[in-house]
Amino acid sequence: MISVRDRARGCLLGLAAGDALGAPAENLGPEEIAARWGVLTEIEGGGTDDTEYTIFAATVLLHHGHGLTSEDVARAWREEIVARLDGPMRGAGFSELGTVEALRRGLEPPLTGRWHAHGWSDGLAMRAAPYGIFAVGDPDEAARLAEADGRVSHTGEGILGGRAVAAAVAVAMTGAPPGEVAGAALRAVPEDSWTARSLRAALDVAARTPRPLSGRALHDSFGRALHDSFGRALHDSFGRALHDAVVMAHYPWTDLAPEAVALAIAAYVAGGGEVETSVVTAANLGRDADTTAAVAGALAGAGRGEAAVPERWAARIGPVAGRCLPVVAGRDIRDVADELVKGM
Repeated sequence: MISVRDRARGCLLGLAAGDALGAPAENLGPEEIAARWGVLTEIEGGGTDDTEYTIFAATVLLHHGHGLTSEDVARAWREEIVARLDGPMRGAGFSELGTVEALRRGLEPPLTGRWHAHGWSDGLAMRAAPYGIFAVGDPDEAARLAEADGRVSHTGEGILGGRAVAAAVAVAMTGAPPGEVAGAALRAVPEDSWTARSLRAALDVAARTPRPLSGRALHDSFGRALHDSFGRALHDSFGRALHDAVVMAHYPWTDLAPEAVALAIAAYVAGGGEVETSVVTAANLGRDADTTAAVAGALAGAGRGEAAVPERWAARIGPVAGRCLPVVAGRDIRDVADELVKGM
């Protein structure tokens, strides 16, 4: 039996590992990734704003619990992010940068999420996992909490992406199979939304495509030949089919929430909910690879628990540096998971 604490730790540790693994592949295509790494399976550096904003969201949630409002979140941004900025903000996405500027101008939510032009980004989806942990087994409540956060920085499909991830994590935390987890994500958004259409298309590809090799197979006696073969197969079949189904190839930025959420959940489903397979699959799809791998890792870790996160990855995940958000410097994702469980 996997405890709620183990699932919470697995969720956030999987997220941090996915963030770190996918970071060097961000904004690359599958072809470029395959040419550079064959298959990207090893963490080369640290995480990005995905992990830091997740810690920040969890901290604000713990202060307010189920009574969390958008006004609470906006106040925390002003006091803990905007007030601490000394010069330009480092390492943040477009939606976060736009939100900081909106708050500096004195705007309140939902105008803070509508004022800038990047409300559709995956910035909420990347930090939505704590809401699913906190509302374990209650996807509607998880999605509601994520939306309260999202109205500060996002609008439209950006909020829907966060709702989908939070609801999916809430169900993954119960140990439900990947198909049920994906179903929860779909139920959390309108059926005719861009997010729902992209997710259905991606899940259809996952259902039609042979499952990627397991994480263990990537390190077995077949060695490098199997490693490179997997990279080519991922690009030629699953990766290319997914890109054709959901990627906005003509758009210059890769942080579109409907695209990122669809790629992440499809990778998780195709990986059978196994942490390493899901995360490696997502990272090697490219695009906003740190976020897609982080979301896939959060879902798989919630389902399988802390012990399912590869030890070689877990050993690389320590306290965050606070490069983007100084307020979270020194926080460890495992401690944050424990705090969320205690605060339920």
